[in-house]
Amino acid sequence: MSLRSILRWPDPRLSETCTPVAGDIRELSADMLETMYAARGRGLAAPQIGVLQRLFVMDVGWKEGSPTPVICVNPEIVERSERQVSGPEGCLSIPGITAQVARAEWIVLRWTDPAGMGHEARLDGFAAICAQHEYDHLDGIVTFDRVEPAARAALEADYAG
Repeated sequence: MSLRSILRWPDPRLSETCTPVAGDIRELSADMLETMYAARGRGLAAPQIGVLQRLFVMDVGWKEGSPTPVICVNPEIVERSERQVSGPEGCLSIPGITAQVARAEWIVLRWTDPAGMGHEARLDGFAAICAQHEYDHLDGIVTFDRVEPAARAALEADYAG
């Protein structure tokens, strides 16, 4: 395993739509987890390290207890609540910035793990928010794209500052 460099916005690769994963990604996903933990994050998507494939890792509870990593290969959000919740979100690719982002209160996520086993789970609370944030990266969407134009301009000014 090795640490990977995390791309920072406005790197153009963060705006790319990713292609489906093909091939063995066990080493890549292990590197992503190591990189995420070292950066003190709770999620990391492959495009954030320059790999434009539909893969993300997350571990929403490791800071409060034991690690429970999830590796999502070719994930799909197959259902989402109509009710939105708004809360603060940070991003490892936009360090030092926290934005208020509206997300579906819950989602149903379907994915494959690195061994090829299929999974489907309903995610609520922070797990749902984290998965939606990482899923956005697979479609070339960053936090700035989820806020109103005036808020975006202020956040970008703070980031550039």
